[in-house]
Amino acid sequence: MNTTKGRVLVAMSGGIDSSVAAVLLHEQGYEVVGMTMKTWDYASAGGSKKETGCCSLDSINDARQIAVELGFPHFIIDIREEFGDFVINNFTDEYLAGRTPNPCVLCNTHIKWDALLRRADQLGCEFIATGHYANVREENGRFIVSKGLDENKDQSYALWGISQESLARTLFPLGGMRKTEIYDEARRRGFTELVNKPESYEICFIPDNDYRGFLKRRVEGLEERVAGGDFVLRDGTVLGKHEGFPFYTIGQRKGLGLALGFPAYVTEIRPETNQVVLGNYDDLASTVTVVGKLNPGKYASLEGRGLVPAVTKVRYSHHGSPAFLEQIGEKIHVYFEEPVHAITPGQAAVFYEGNDVLGGGWIERNVTYEVPVSSAVTAANL
Repeated sequence: MNTTKGRVLVAMSGGIDSSVAAVLLHEQGYEVVGMTMKTWDYASAGGSKKETGCCSLDSINDARQIAVELGFPHFIIDIREEFGDFVINNFTDEYLAGRTPNPCVLCNTHIKWDALLRRADQLGCEFIATGHYANVREENGRFIVSKGLDENKDQSYALWGISQESLARTLFPLGGMRKTEIYDEARRRGFTELVNKPESYEICFIPDNDYRGFLKRRVEGLEERVAGGDFVLRDGTVLGKHEGFPFYTIGQRKGLGLALGFPAYVTEIRPETNQVVLGNYDDLASTVTVVGKLNPGKYASLEGRGLVPAVTKVRYSHHGSPAFLEQIGEKIHVYFEEPVHAITPGQAAVFYEGNDVLGGGWIERNVTYEVPVSSAVTAANL
């Protein structure tokens, strides 16, 4: 086979997306090397559910089988120590600080890409590739992540933190395809087990989705430390007792254990006083959010550009809201045209110009002005 396109290290989780990505690159003339990363051993955490997903033995074997059938090498690397030290410590620390973490973004940014590139260098691979639904291109000296063709599967939100140096060597073979096409490609090649394999949407180290149980097992004495806190209204009125502030998230409505006569939502978490603030849906609305720990995307910086129009996503499932961005030093202030609900400190905010990722960062705090920010911004600057 002609391998003039170069040697590429493909991250293979054993699922259909990364498997088809490896197959397509192989058929396009790349010299493919498969690699599966062992990030977490769930049994060691005391979970009650059988290990599933990208770290299970079945998934590792599925990835290896694809490599065997197509005749390219496959390696397994154990990154549990570096993953645990960084991603899981951050996960617990963020909840204990009253924020809601996003471990998948953090893992992509600081663990998986670095781990892949180090092994790519060792194996003589010019490129790395994953099965993400996104695109990357070079333009004006910068590498720009953009949305995948399939809007329902687009994963560009989770890739905002990847460095320019890493993007320069990254391939996304599925960026121009729809999920239905991926299934068709797998069927055409006889990979029926991949087609029938259920997809996993959980955090890899919490496959039972019980993050409360995980925190309790992970942090010794946590329940005793946070028990007995108050549910309060914004004015301090006590409504009842809660189970501990780390066990709640902004926007949460179910599982509060209170009957207040109105739909109550978690609107604020106060770790210093072990209080969980409740309010109605309108109390979740914010017009301004401050974003830090930035990673620039399409442009090296937005500082000095004034107010930059952009669609901003404040969580993975968020459709995105029109906003103006103002970079002030190492922070970006996001002025939404309309109030956005349940903007959560600890989550990522990602900025889009059309389909292109302008950049992103971590949400630090929210502000709500009495006068609509969009009116003030428009009158003063547009």
